[in-house]
Amino acid sequence: MSALNSHNALGRGMGTLLSTDFDKSILLDESERIQKISIDLVSPNINQPRKEFNNDSIGELAESIKVHGVLQPLIVAPIKGEKDKYSIIAGERRWRASKLAELKTVPVIVRDEKEDTKLEIALIENIQRVNLSPLELAKSVNELHQNFDLTYDDIGKRLGKSGRTIANNVRLLQLPKEAIDALNSNKITEGHARSILSLNANPSAQKELLDTIIKKGWSVRQAERWVVAYKKLGADNKTAHERVKTENPYTKQLGKRIDAPVSIKRTAKGGRLEIGFKNEDDLARIIKQLS
Repeated sequence: MSALNSHNALGRGMGTLLSTDFDKSILLDESERIQKISIDLVSPNINQPRKEFNNDSIGELAESIKVHGVLQPLIVAPIKGEKDKYSIIAGERRWRASKLAELKTVPVIVRDEKEDTKLEIALIENIQRVNLSPLELAKSVNELHQNFDLTYDDIGKRLGKSGRTIANNVRLLQLPKEAIDALNSNKITEGHARSILSLNANPSAQKELLDTIIKKGWSVRQAERWVVAYKKLGADNKTAHERVKTENPYTKQLGKRIDAPVSIKRTAKGGRLEIGFKNEDDLARIIKQLS
């Protein structure tokens, strides 16, 4: 490819990043559409839904910025009553990395937006493009639902998810504080949290399940089986714990007889017996013993 053709191709590529068919009325003067301003004149939006940032990720982006610069402009809006100062609508992660890279200026697009539209843009960008934690995602979606009169189906369409998925995510906000803290600190996963959430009619059962998951290192599947047993058997927690176990005297007896690991997996309606085998020959041996 010739240098001229290469240049033109790069030009077309950049054009695809910066659309020219947006509503020009939302921008300030023509000359101010894309500009470089002092990084000290920019500050985060106080309504930014993301409160925690991964320092390692920010550091990696900062190293990239040192080499390539900020490839995508921040979107900012003038701060009312403060001359030449701007709040970030979208791009706080890039701003943090730029400060870490010790840049003096950053590229921005200035939008004269209303406060509600500013927050909506920030929320949508974070949900779509940033790796939010489950609770951060739930808070952001709830913000859209409460403040912008959007249904979960409406939000789902914007994010490429079903309304049901969106609604289920927001339900995480109903977790007891101890479970929220455990989820935030990665002591439990979102799957564990959903099992705990399904016991919202019984706070004591929620606490017992949470404590057991952390203490015994239960998998999500074990937590789900405990919930099924608890709901089926009522408040008999001891029996519920027994039903989560993958071994009992019968599985041990059978395992000893056929010289193979035997485990039990309970479900809402009965369960299944699992027998492990090493290879095809071992499987044939076990089947012969059982026949």
